[in-house]
Amino acid sequence: MPLWLKRLLLVFAAFGILALIVYAFLPKPVDVDLATPERGPLRVTVDEEGKTRIKERYVVSTPLAGRLMRIELDAGDEISAGETLLAVVEATDPALLDPRALAEAEARVKAAEAKLKQADPARQRAKTEMQYAETELGRVRALHAKNAASKQELDQKERLFQASEQDYRAASFAEEIARFELELSQAALVQTRPNGGGSVEERRFEIHAPITGRVLRVFEESATVVAAGARLLEVGNTADLEIEVDVLSSDAVNIKPGAPVLLEQWGGETPLRGTVRLVEPSGFTKVSALGVEEQRVNVIIDFVDPPQQRPTLGDGFRVEARIIVWERADVLKVPTSALFRHGDDWAVFVVADGRAVRRPVKTGRRNGLEAEVLDGLASGTPVIIHPSDKVEDGVAVVVREQPK
Repeated sequence: MPLWLKRLLLVFAAFGILALIVYAFLPKPVDVDLATPERGPLRVTVDEEGKTRIKERYVVSTPLAGRLMRIELDAGDEISAGETLLAVVEATDPALLDPRALAEAEARVKAAEAKLKQADPARQRAKTEMQYAETELGRVRALHAKNAASKQELDQKERLFQASEQDYRAASFAEEIARFELELSQAALVQTRPNGGGSVEERRFEIHAPITGRVLRVFEESATVVAAGARLLEVGNTADLEIEVDVLSSDAVNIKPGAPVLLEQWGGETPLRGTVRLVEPSGFTKVSALGVEEQRVNVIIDFVDPPQQRPTLGDGFRVEARIIVWERADVLKVPTSALFRHGDDWAVFVVADGRAVRRPVKTGRRNGLEAEVLDGLASGTPVIIHPSDKVEDGVAVVVREQPK
């Protein structure tokens, strides 16, 4: 082989090795995943665990001292207002009572009378609020039928009417209980007076159910001697439930009475609907599972669906509540994993000619998965999701193949 040919081959080999070295140090395109912004519904929720509780529970106590006969009822037994016998107390012989016991019995009657007088105006006020909410609902329904009111306004009026209806039911229950306590105290006063009765049968004091519902707990099951005011049973209507959810105080300020709620993971096949009745005005400190002190606020939620759709749901059951604080039917939304901070603003990476291009955007509401885009991005423009620190403005990118 001629010498010049050997030299030429060596030169080509040197250039080939140099080209390989240069190629090895050239930046390679970064593998990225893309998502396409699209228009659609967006919902912002506060998600927390809660528990059910009976709205109105009542602790039945004895209004006078005596011997309690054995209570035959058990937790879960059904009771009917004015019919079911809850307990029997053999009152102490009135001749053995001192003036102090008589004064206490008279004081309980006066307290029950005052409570009943307070309950009636509260019920009337709740009834007026319910009638007003019903009138407003009818007006908005008529406007909605003429396309003069939005669906959102109609839903809001319906939720307010449901909340006022629940308030009226609670006020009526409170008045009913106050009347029952007055009757019980008056009957106990008769037994307490020295001329209230002489024989054992005449001193038998029967306590009947104040409401229709179920026995929740029995405090004194066996026969025993009890003092006036001793707790005997706790009763309530298990079909009339509400939900207590404690949320962060920073989330509570965005929750308004009447806000819709989705109730999930309660044990049924489909979620239940609810509505916020009350955001309690006072918070409390709670230590999280990580040992961090948090300020929490209780949110009280009423069921919208009838009890027939949740027949097995009882008192103290766990549910997962998604409280809707904001919702729109048509917004431009992008995955929150595509957003990152650039200075004081938000930005995304779009792909143009095989390179990543940083584009500032203006965002609105967001939840854990999606964010509303107000400006800076058009629908259908692919964006890079989960951009790594290798993705910079102008860097070459290649779309990662998705597994089939």
